[in-house]
Amino acid sequence: MLELIRRDGLARICRLHTRRGELETPCLLPVVNPRLITVRPRELYDIFGFQALITNSYIIRNDPLTREAALRDGLHQLLDFPGVVMTDSGTFQSHMYGEVEVQNREIVEFQRDIGSDIGTVLDIFTEPEWGRERTAESIEVTLARTVEAEGLKGDMMLAGVVQGSVYPDLREDCARRLADMKVDVHPVGGVVPLMEHYRFADLVEVIVASKKGLRPDRPVHLFGAGHPMLFALAVLLGCDMFDSASYAKFARDDRFMFLEGTFRLQDMKALECQCPACAGHDLEEIRGMTHSRRTELIARHNLWVSKMELERVKRAILEGDLWELVERRCRSHPALLDALRSLGKHQEFLERFEPLSREHALFYTGPETLNRPAFLRYQRRSRERYQHPSTEVGITFEEPEKPYSRTLRGAMGSILEISDAHFHVISPFGPVPIELDEIYPISQSLFPKLVDQQTRERIDRLMEDLAHNHGYRMGAIWEGEGTLEILRMLSKGRGCFDIDMARVGAVADYQFGKGAAEALLEGNVTLVKSKNVDRIRNVLVDGEHVASLRAEDGFFTLHPAGARRLLGGLAAPRSRVVVDDDSVEFNRKGRNVFCSFVLDADPELRPQDEVMVVDGNDVLVAIGRAQLTREEMLCFRKGVAVKVREGA
Repeated sequence: MLELIRRDGLARICRLHTRRGELETPCLLPVVNPRLITVRPRELYDIFGFQALITNSYIIRNDPLTREAALRDGLHQLLDFPGVVMTDSGTFQSHMYGEVEVQNREIVEFQRDIGSDIGTVLDIFTEPEWGRERTAESIEVTLARTVEAEGLKGDMMLAGVVQGSVYPDLREDCARRLADMKVDVHPVGGVVPLMEHYRFADLVEVIVASKKGLRPDRPVHLFGAGHPMLFALAVLLGCDMFDSASYAKFARDDRFMFLEGTFRLQDMKALECQCPACAGHDLEEIRGMTHSRRTELIARHNLWVSKMELERVKRAILEGDLWELVERRCRSHPALLDALRSLGKHQEFLERFEPLSREHALFYTGPETLNRPAFLRYQRRSRERYQHPSTEVGITFEEPEKPYSRTLRGAMGSILEISDAHFHVISPFGPVPIELDEIYPISQSLFPKLVDQQTRERIDRLMEDLAHNHGYRMGAIWEGEGTLEILRMLSKGRGCFDIDMARVGAVADYQFGKGAAEALLEGNVTLVKSKNVDRIRNVLVDGEHVASLRAEDGFFTLHPAGARRLLGGLAAPRSRVVVDDDSVEFNRKGRNVFCSFVLDADPELRPQDEVMVVDGNDVLVAIGRAQLTREEMLCFRKGVAVKVREGA
């Protein structure tokens, strides 16, 4: 069973509950060959802190002495490893050497009998060069073997492998059919040739297609991915587990793994690494070691680099800056940059898991940043949910210091003295209505002052859209006194645009959908503002405190009176999470909503959305922030679905 602890989009930190205890993901499972051990499994556990490893049951089974010991003493004692042990089935051997001399039933039963914690089906490795028909036929064999393995696994967790070569539709279909089976882990298989040939853009397509079909409550294991240069990107796409024998194979070939690639000892001019394996050694000393000692040192270095990178990725998830980390990592190699750019094709899918806001500001690292789902969300919501005031004139400003409304207060005031006007600001997100200038990510983003060509082209395109589609009688770019002179000649008189009232209405519709402002703000509205920075803090309607405007991201925090207004004005299931009767009284007392009690939810919910928790009769129970999407809430059996702030 998988429990989600923290997430950043598709990336997540989870606990996988196994019979050997909890395994925290994302994690790397070092490959251990019992006949060729480079770093002892006990050292992997005690010194490196790896909670799990993977070994090959086919190799163990084919060696009479090792097989006998595994059946007699169990796999964990054979390896002297107290953590989680996963076993592969021999599929990779079939890829490397041709058909293996074992049947699916035999290898699954053997994995079960030697005490494997996670066993693997004997799937068919779909090669990248295979045609569509051959790939489809092999998938049917893999799925049939998975069905057979379901009845053989006993207490062992079962890994059902997603295959499909480089055909996204076949991958997705295979994943959807596996999602209906009684398996526990979903490796994405057949990808080693893609990684060996640096086809990382194809790898992105394979992972995304697989994720689209899989259940969110099962871990995704990227088979054969053990190079640290890939971890950040793969985790961003929702991969939870990795394995590879590369740390040892490369070491035997005198190759060091670093974040930017793999380097041969003979070609290296300096060693700046201070990992526990390398500390105190220089290149000449390492070159002078015996081959066996040198192999052990490099293997340990490769493990430390891999482990430290996964820890860095976890920190990025916790701090909300994984996108920035991925963009920096992908600039280490042109093939990775291709992969990063290919993410733009999947903005629609990635946006479903993108949080409403982050604690960390959005940092621009290059043109690829423009492909992040946050940009797509802003464009879509501003187009579908926002409606600008029906003023006579529309004035557009070049981007000033943030927040825009404070920097431009004087200019807007001088315009409104003589003209009924509304205002936009030119930004990399597109034209920003002045009343939306404080929402995430508009105010919480940093871009370089020197604008690159791709960003300029994007800005020009979006500004052209505004020019062709606005409803003002007249539009103009602000040019100071010259603009004021034109307005004095052409405008009909003083403006009445109220940015504060416009802000609360625009944010309500942007956050909750069209109609939210009307439902929330109907009546006599009073705005309470902070004395120091003159920002709206609280919104009262007919004397009731309906909402507060958060300083950190510019969005609303609802209060019971506001939630009841929204319930009456927004048709179900919008902005709702429906809970079982058994959960109602706990949630009324301010306790969190757990996944196992969720009956339904708004399909349009995004992580960190403000939500209303209701019972089966649509009666308000509590208010809080969604931690998961609807699909995730309905799939997970453990973990928090809504962090409740206040019971109703």
